[in-house]
Amino acid sequence: MKYSFLIILTFVSALFCSAASCNKNDDNHSIKNSNTMTNGKIKITVNSKTFIATLLDNNSAKAFKEMLPLTINMAELNGNEKYYDLPTSLPVNSSNPGTIKNGDLMLYGSKTLVLFYKSFSTSYSYTKLGTVDDVTGLASDLGSGNVTVTFELE
Repeated sequence: MKYSFLIILTFVSALFCSAASCNKNDDNHSIKNSNTMTNGKIKITVNSKTFIATLLDNNSAKAFKEMLPLTINMAELNGNEKYYDLPTSLPVNSSNPGTIKNGDLMLYGSKTLVLFYKSFSTSYSYTKLGTVDDVTGLASDLGSGNVTVTFELE
């Protein structure tokens, strides 16, 4: 009887400690995913105008950051975005954001980098990389056609 009580007590203690550490890890994981990356600031230069963007703390954004500096010719699409097909695939964790916001920097599929300059509703799925901090003038500087854009560490 004494051994049965000790076994049950040990099992309950182990279960309680395991549940407590799981909840703690889940909380830290949620906080980490919602935060921006440490030193996650990048410069986006269009013509002579520079915008600062903040990358998220996810594997896709980290892999994108490793590609910098990057000067690319981004093509116009739909009057609301510029896109470029990267030479290599990045990790993805796509979901439907419901609404795209002016200044969102996202990945469509695993290789298409997209910089949005107008807000709109969408049914497509993207992996969010980051956001332009101040979008003032972003749409006018990106213009209506293809444009050369430089992404680099701040």
